[in-house]
Amino acid sequence: MKSLLLALLLLSSAGQAFSQGWEEDKPEKLRLDKGLKYNVEMQADFSSGSTPLWLNANRYGLSSLDETNGYVRAGLFRPLRTDSARRWGVGYGVDLAVPYNYTSNFVVQQAFVEARWLHGVLTVGSKQYPMELKDDRLSSGSQTFGINARPVPQVRLALPDYWTLPFANGWLHLKGHIAYGMMTDDGWQHDFTGKKSKYADNVLYHSKAGYLKFGNENFFCPFSFELGLEMASTFGGTSYQPDGNGGMTAIKGDTGFSAFWNAFIPGGADVGETTYQNAEGNQVGSWLVRLNWEEDLWRFSIYADKYFEDHSAMFLVDYDGYGEGSEWQEKKKSRYLLYDFKDIMLGAEFRMNYDRWVNGVVFEYIYSKYQSGPIYHDHTSTIPDHIGGKDNFYNHGIYTGWQHWGQVMGNPLYRSPLYNSDGTICVKDNRFMAFHLGIDGCPIERFTYRLLASWQEGLGTYDDPYGKSRHNFSFMLEGQYAFGGKLLKGWSVKGAYGMDLGSILGNNYGFQLTVAKTGILNL
Repeated sequence: MKSLLLALLLLSSAGQAFSQGWEEDKPEKLRLDKGLKYNVEMQADFSSGSTPLWLNANRYGLSSLDETNGYVRAGLFRPLRTDSARRWGVGYGVDLAVPYNYTSNFVVQQAFVEARWLHGVLTVGSKQYPMELKDDRLSSGSQTFGINARPVPQVRLALPDYWTLPFANGWLHLKGHIAYGMMTDDGWQHDFTGKKSKYADNVLYHSKAGYLKFGNENFFCPFSFELGLEMASTFGGTSYQPDGNGGMTAIKGDTGFSAFWNAFIPGGADVGETTYQNAEGNQVGSWLVRLNWEEDLWRFSIYADKYFEDHSAMFLVDYDGYGEGSEWQEKKKSRYLLYDFKDIMLGAEFRMNYDRWVNGVVFEYIYSKYQSGPIYHDHTSTIPDHIGGKDNFYNHGIYTGWQHWGQVMGNPLYRSPLYNSDGTICVKDNRFMAFHLGIDGCPIERFTYRLLASWQEGLGTYDDPYGKSRHNFSFMLEGQYAFGGKLLKGWSVKGAYGMDLGSILGNNYGFQLTVAKTGILNL
């Protein structure tokens, strides 16, 4: 499958050579001050206990758990679609926040420049990217590329929208990306851990994804099918771990060409690994599948997100045919160990194409208790059987796991390290089962609402299980009114109430108020 992903990305690059519908006989002079959009936003949270889950999660990390917090935010953007009639285009954006009671005193939420040639886009910097094959407003979040943590500065080459392949008569479409970057939370890690528990500096980041869509809008065929593979890695940098004597041991990762290649196609080994070697760095990913049925007034979809951290969860199979005695490292038999197909996220989405009291409904089921089973055992000279369980989702032995600035970079129902009170950067509840419901609508003109509700049963982790299962219920009701008229055009006010009940996140209650102004600058 790795070779297939590489082939998809190569096809993405080759696809840029085809032009589809640009009209540029006599284009006007490019103006970088044309099409500028701005937004100014003020937000305040008031809570009893921590900020409730759905008042702080899935906001690209611009949130806080403190009882009282808020920010003033301003952004200026030139979207790429400003040059949609050209064969090439330029976009940029800067998005800054001055927060109160956050993990930092000043936040560069987004700062990027990007260029498009035909369908391909090159982006440099920090930018918020929406989830693929899920509803950003109503879903609990993707398991790999979520919207819960701050953006990672990166260089990203992408085919962001589905491009119709020149064969297959318009029925096959492709999009994807590849990116390299660096994490920015070193200072936060130092403060959070006090440099007494595991932390990592100057960690590098890699992500890639490929998506195929089968369907044709030019024919009377309401059905379409989407298949995706998302993979990412954190690697390089220097990890610091307690040495047992009050000091810290430094583990310096490789940053040479081979490290970048092993991040792209998982391979190699981490520092210190000899006989038993895993792929270099912290490797994570998801298989995605989505089936769509679309009519004139509505559309309905079902989807799945299968998360993995190694081959046992990615392919549900491990080789288990090693020899015995002096041949214990040799592959002697055609024998494989098959893992159960349990850990998965399943969802259903209904969406009206016109405003109604109920515009959209999302229901999701998430299960992560299995993680390839409770036993981890590499074969030995006396025991030839090989089992690769205890995958420990979102955690890693060397790096600080799939997190950035204390928030998990995937689905926030995995309890983020920011909740930990002992100064450790790890996900302490990654074995759970949950149900999630999201509803939104527009009952009257210019007023919209959103409801999110999640119930969760958690077991902790395999290495540190709870004494008994813990439960949690999180709820949020949000309403937003967009003002009209010349005087208040572009202004909106949004209020939300949220709460958590249970022993995973604790009992929390809170209210959030947001006032925003958006518009277009005509320079």
